[in-house]
Amino acid sequence: GMLIWMQMDADKTHDFKRTAMLCGFGFLKGASIGPLMSALIFIDPAIIMTALMGTITIFICFSLSALVAKRSSYLYLGGILSSALSLMFFLSLANMFFGSVHLYNLQLYGGLMVFSGFVIFDTQLVLEKTIMGDRDFAGHAANLFVDFVAIFIRLAIIIAKMNEKKSDNKKRNGNR
Repeated sequence: GMLIWMQMDADKTHDFKRTAMLCGFGFLKGASIGPLMSALIFIDPAIIMTALMGTITIFICFSLSALVAKRSSYLYLGGILSSALSLMFFLSLANMFFGSVHLYNLQLYGGLMVFSGFVIFDTQLVLEKTIMGDRDFAGHAANLFVDFVAIFIRLAIIIAKMNEKKSDNKKRNGNR
């Protein structure tokens, strides 16, 4: 809701208000992933740091590739990524009825790829908007923050699943 409010706010020159909105959005996003963080701490606290380092690495690599690429060369990805995101949304709705593990994994790994692509797209979009005179740093930061959190959540879940699989294998092999 707050991100939509930031995008719809016509007065993009009021830096303090925009920064406060960004901070509020960050706080609410952090509060929303709190239960996931609690579960990850219970499973293995190292998962959070591993997911964070992986997210930072992905974010830096994809942002740098967008920055060194030819100007506007990745902006075509916007439509493709938005379509993929819509498809993932409808698959998640369908999966509520089917409960397919394969569909869940497709959504998890596909989402990681889609949001990694959004890092490239959003970085070039921010660059283009800035060149055109749009100095809405809070709005630009919010878009990149959404990508960062989405990658982090998916990486954390993937690592937790790998950790769970590894501990299940140890239990099975230890009981023989």
